[in-house]
Amino acid sequence: MSEPPRIGSICVYAGSSDAADPALLAAAGALGAILARDDVRLVYGGGGIGLMGACARAAHAAGGRVLGVMPEFLRQREILFEEVETIVVRSMHERKMLMFEESEAFVALPGGIGTLEEVVELLSWRRLGLHAKPTVFYNPEGFWDPLFGFLDQTIALNLTPPAFASAWRAVDTIEAILPTIRAMADATPETVSRLMPKDLSQREREGPAPKAAGG
Repeated sequence: MSEPPRIGSICVYAGSSDAADPALLAAAGALGAILARDDVRLVYGGGGIGLMGACARAAHAAGGRVLGVMPEFLRQREILFEEVETIVVRSMHERKMLMFEESEAFVALPGGIGTLEEVVELLSWRRLGLHAKPTVFYNPEGFWDPLFGFLDQTIALNLTPPAFASAWRAVDTIEAILPTIRAMADATPETVSRLMPKDLSQREREGPAPKAAGG
């Protein structure tokens, strides 16, 4: 029996509201702890609030590796989590591109319009054949069902090919996320890792950087 694929970095899209249901905030924290336990780096939007903050804080508290990516104009609004390595970029476009490039798979937790926009663009890139990275939705109480219904409708109306339905998976528990990602990675090897050339010369890195081996 072959070993499951090694996943080194996972991007988590999640809401940034502290007013979210406490059960959702707890679930986000549980995911952060699981990523740290399995030595999977968390890549996320850089904020210290809402589900995104709960996930990052839990991963950091458990000794996990965390990379935040934050546009300069959101530093105050989303309250930059300064205890982890953070790259401050110039725009939302650059943020999404860098989060994509730094990740081997993606998780969508419940969130608002910003989370929806991020994951729809990710699925659009998949539809265009720009990547084959696993995408998993955490779908408590059917949170993402309206989106899935829309996507199913586009398939039923021949606006999207039926094969596109395999581009994502949905799970009902936090514990099922990593096994599902690994199963998808095993079935669909990654062939494209970048959407555009990386240029870190204009990016400002802030926060603690990973220590060098033996340092």
